[in-house]
Amino acid sequence: MNAQTMTQQEIRLTGIEILGRHMGLTGMIRFLQQTETGYGDYTKDRDKLLGDPSLENLVSDIQSSKFNKKNEFSCL
Repeated sequence: MNAQTMTQQEIRLTGIEILGRHMGLTGMIRFLQQTETGYGDYTKDRDKLLGDPSLENLVSDIQSSKFNKKNEFSCL
């Protein structure tokens, strides 16, 4: 195995395999959580999902959510 001739995908998969073998599943996951940078543009995605709600709309949504949860639990 020559890292200089491996593709980025091969290097990544080999690294994950080695991490899993030497650190176990939990250790591998914890390591990857610390080093992953994510992808996309959070700000643009957030704006697409949320738009520009007013404070009154946010409060109303929160209150509706609490009301619905109370009703769901009362059925138990």
